[in-house]
Amino acid sequence: MVVKAQCKGHRVTGLRVGAHNVRRYFPEHITVIELQLGHLHIHCELAPDFWQGKPEIKDPRLCAWLESGHLHARPCGTPIPLVMIPSGKNSFKLESTYLKGKPRTTQASSPAAPALPAAQTTRKARPSSPVP
Repeated sequence: MVVKAQCKGHRVTGLRVGAHNVRRYFPEHITVIELQLGHLHIHCELAPDFWQGKPEIKDPRLCAWLESGHLHARPCGTPIPLVMIPSGKNSFKLESTYLKGKPRTTQASSPAAPALPAAQTTRKARPSSPVP
């Protein structure tokens, strides 16, 4: 799912999940989720207003992680898109939508969509036919 880091001034204030994503990916009325931020794992509380039309995750550790270099020099005030991948019960992996400075073009795998084995993901080159 695509989520957006929210900024106010030069500070990240939270992670906007969106009402559609809440209905689709979050079991009703859970109060805590686990976020995997690279090698860091944190538990974030979901405020009651998360379920009442303000689906934003606010946690100072999450904001610090985003501010520490995961915003890719985007101007603050502009929502920054990120990918949040379900990775277990009430657990999500947060990743940038950019890989090495380039937009992510493939969808990341999740438990609901397992990755294909390497032999099935590569294509064999066709021999080219001579042009008359």
